[in-house]
Amino acid sequence: MAKRGRTPDIQLTDEHRSKIQKSQILNRLISHVEGKCDLSATQVTAGLGLLKKALPDLVSSDNTTEVIHRYVARVPEKAKTNDEWMLNQQSSGAQVPSKPH
Repeated sequence: MAKRGRTPDIQLTDEHRSKIQKSQILNRLISHVEGKCDLSATQVTAGLGLLKKALPDLVSSDNTTEVIHRYVARVPEKAKTNDEWMLNQQSSGAQVPSKPH
């Protein structure tokens, strides 16, 4: 017959123990809901209370993240005169206002 249990060289951390306890409570409550086992109202309330302490409440979680977009803009050289600026704008196909008189 195969040996049951864990080998002596495996050490469970507190995190593992906590996860096992949470899963046992959850499985017991699920079994009660499915009608596989019978729990008293006190046991159900205690199980729900333990789960509320052990599992994070997803409704109250607040996600505040800041997204930073970085980009590089290629800026043309500054025109030295108004006429040079108008010439650059006309060659790019932009609508250029007529010169004031």
